[in-house]
Amino acid sequence: TDTPSVFSRNAILRNKGRYSVALMTTMKEIAEKTGVSVSTVSLVLNKRDVGRVKPDIAQRVRQTATDLGYKPNPLARSLRTSKTRILGFISEEVATTPYAGGIILGAQDAASTYGYMLITVSTDGQASEESEIAALKRYGVDGFFYSKMSNRIATVPKSLSDYPVVLVDATDANNTLPSVEPDEFQIAYDATSRLIEAGCERIAYVGCSENMIAQDGRLAGYRAALEGTDHGFDASLVCNVLNNGPALRAVDALFNTCNPDGFFCFNDARAWYVYECAARRGLTVGKDLSVVGVDNHRVFAETLEPQLTTVELPHYEMGYWAACKLISMIEGKPVDTTKWPRTTSPLPPLDAPIPAKIHCALIEKGSVAR
Repeated sequence: TDTPSVFSRNAILRNKGRYSVALMTTMKEIAEKTGVSVSTVSLVLNKRDVGRVKPDIAQRVRQTATDLGYKPNPLARSLRTSKTRILGFISEEVATTPYAGGIILGAQDAASTYGYMLITVSTDGQASEESEIAALKRYGVDGFFYSKMSNRIATVPKSLSDYPVVLVDATDANNTLPSVEPDEFQIAYDATSRLIEAGCERIAYVGCSENMIAQDGRLAGYRAALEGTDHGFDASLVCNVLNNGPALRAVDALFNTCNPDGFFCFNDARAWYVYECAARRGLTVGKDLSVVGVDNHRVFAETLEPQLTTVELPHYEMGYWAACKLISMIEGKPVDTTKWPRTTSPLPPLDAPIPAKIHCALIEKGSVAR
C-alpha cells in the first residue's frame, strides 16, 4: 500500500518523498519522557505549577517540552478555556493608509509575542462596519481594537459593548474606554522649541483648517512654546489651510505679509508649500529659513531637498501598546512588560490615564538652519 502505516513523533518521509506527515508533540509524550503524570505536565505548560509542582520537576518538564519542540494547540486550548486568543482590528481606512500601516504591524508583533492572532478588517461606513464586526464575532474573537485613520473623537458601536475594546489613534467620545494617541501638544511644543533653539524669531504655524484633535493640540503646543519667549505668540503668523492651490496661495500670502524665518507645519504635506514658496523667492530651506513638519512621511522624506526635519508619529508604538492593553484586559492581569521592544518613542505604562499619550520623536534632518 502507498499509505504510511506507522507515524513517528516528528515526521515521516516515505516512498521517495511522496508523503511528508508532521505530528505535534503531545503532553502525554512529555509526561512519558520525564516520568510524571499528564496532569503535572499540563499544570507546568499552562503556567499553573507554582505551589503545585516542585520547581526542579517543573524545570525538567519545560526543558523536555523545548527539546521535543512542543507547541500549544490553539484549537484545543480555545475549547478548554473558551478563549480563541484572536484579536479583531476594526479600522477606518487604516489598513489602506501607507504610513499608518505601522499601527497594524505593532499590534501584530505584540499579539504574536503574547500568543495571540490578529484579524484586520477595514470599513468605509456604518453598514460595512457592523457587517465586519458580526463577521469577527463569528470567529469568536476575544477583544477588539477600534481605530481611525487620524486622531479624532470616536463613538464605539454598541455592538462592541460586551467585549474588551481599546481605541487606537482615537479618543472615546464618552472618555471611558482605554485609548492611545500621539501627544499632540508635545509634538508642537518640541518642534517649535527646536525652531526657537535655531534662532528663529518669526515662527509661523501652517496648520489644518479641519476640526481635529491634532489641530487643537498642535496649535496649543505651538502657542505655549512661543509664549515662553521674548517675542510671544502672534496670531498673524498662524495660517490654517486644507490643500492644493488655496493652501499654496495662503502660505504665499503669509510670506508676503509676515516674512517668517521659521515654520512649524501641521504635517509634512503642508511643509511642501513652504518649500515651494521659498524656492519662488530664491530662498534656501535650511539656510535662509527653517522648517519642521510632522509625520516623517516616506514620500516627502525622499522628495524634499534638503530633507525635512520632522516629528515621527508613533504608529508602531500605538499598535503595540494597544495590543498589550487589550490582552491585559482579556486576561485580567498585566502583561509581562519585560518583553516590550525598544521603540523610537517610549511606550507609556498600561495604567496611564485615558487617553494614553505617546511622546513622539523629533527626527533631525536638514531643514533647520544651523
